Amino acid sequence: MRDAICGALAGLVGGLVFGQVMAVIGYLPTVAAIVRTDSPVVGFAVHLLIAAIIGSVFGVLVARQRELLFWGLAYGVLWWFLGPLTLLPLLLGRPVSWDAATAQALIPSLLGHLAYGAVTAAVLAVLSRKERRLRPGLLLRAAAAGLFTGAVLGLGSNGLSAEAVLGLGWNGLIVGALVGASYAVVFGDPREGAGPALIRGAAFGFVWWVLAAVTLSPLLDGRGLQWTSAAVRTAVAALPAHVLLGAGTALLTSLLGVLSRAVFSDDVRHTLEGRLAGGRVISIWHGVIAGLAGGAIFTGVMVAVGFLPVVASLVGSESAVAGLVIHLLISQAVGVTYAVLFRRRSFDPASGIGWGVSYGFVWWVLGNLTLLPVLLGAEPRWSAAALALSFPSLIGHLAYGAVLGLVYQRLEERVAPWHLTRSEATAARAAARHEQTLSAAPALWSLITCVALLIPILVS
Repeated sequence: MRDAICGALAGLVGGLVFGQVMAVIGYLPTVAAIVRTDSPVVGFAVHLLIAAIIGSVFGVLVARQRELLFWGLAYGVLWWFLGPLTLLPLLLGRPVSWDAATAQALIPSLLGHLAYGAVTAAVLAVLSRKERRLRPGLLLRAAAAGLFTGAVLGLGSNGLSAEAVLGLGWNGLIVGALVGASYAVVFGDPREGAGPALIRGAAFGFVWWVLAAVTLSPLLDGRGLQWTSAAVRTAVAALPAHVLLGAGTALLTSLLGVLSRAVFSDDVRHTLEGRLAGGRVISIWHGVIAGLAGGAIFTGVMVAVGFLPVVASLVGSESAVAGLVIHLLISQAVGVTYAVLFRRRSFDPASGIGWGVSYGFVWWVLGNLTLLPVLLGAEPRWSAAALALSFPSLIGHLAYGAVLGLVYQRLEERVAPWHLTRSEATAARAAARHEQTLSAAPALWSLITCVALLIPILVS
């Protein structure tokens, strides 16, 4: 009951924020139509009632979770699908339209649901007393990581300034520092490993894209709230940069934390534990095999869209055979990086697929949209039109990641650390899987997948 009450209060606050947005975009009369009226006041009251009800459900569902931000965002996206796309038309006696045009028209509602989920999660965290102790050293380290990543993005974009890359005219480099500082404030130092930190940062980059490029930038320019589909399509050009900014900031912050503990800490128990677990070399081979398996699946997509000659152009060739060889070599190299970053982080097939799909999305942004055109002497393909044309590659990267994560998890599960028996390793894996379900990992996988699937709607 306490969780439901706290969730209802949090949902009410989130509904107040969302309600202001609905008033601006003129959506309240549509909500009021549920009770057969078109009064904005009645619509606002109905909206708050719905917000409190689904907030109470959220409070019950996430009562045991340690982190709530990404759960709130994923919950907001879920209710965007269930609410305006599904239940609202049925309640109004209209047919359900699950098509791109309808979804694109409801982009303002999507952004409002994201705001609702974020605010509800934040208020619920306060009500639940989910406190996090902020350390100045972590704040400085994360801010420096964000600033450095923002500078690299600016310098690596063929002469573009960081302001242009990050989509904010009032000094893009500051955005990097703000992303890093806010990352430290919101998440602290979870010590979850470099791979999960990378995915967390990518999702956090998406949050910052909504906050900075979609919301704050037009407000600071005096244009008001620009949550229209056309404005969002224009802002999509800054989405890849924000995803890379968040991912790079989180990864660098995690690595700096590891380096700091290795240099300044005399507690060697965690280091020894990692060494005793062993298996680093065999883990690399697992990454090679898993990457090759994922690459074989990805090959079907590349053949279907005729992309192998483009890959072959990396070595000055136009041969599809050469492109296939290079593609498989790259697939294995990415598999090795997955093994390095996600070693001992997937404890069942679901978590393996979750991390793998998320990693595939990051590599779509980093590889297909950024590194590949840069290596071919062009600019990063970050425009809305380029993202639309790259959607088949996105599907291939997601499929590649799913196979990569699943195969790697199954191979890793077969090798127990030498100092543990098979039963002890199984018990340890079960305990780790339970701990992972209490973290934000499942919400991260869900949110990244939703972002990937929303790309055609955002750029249509």
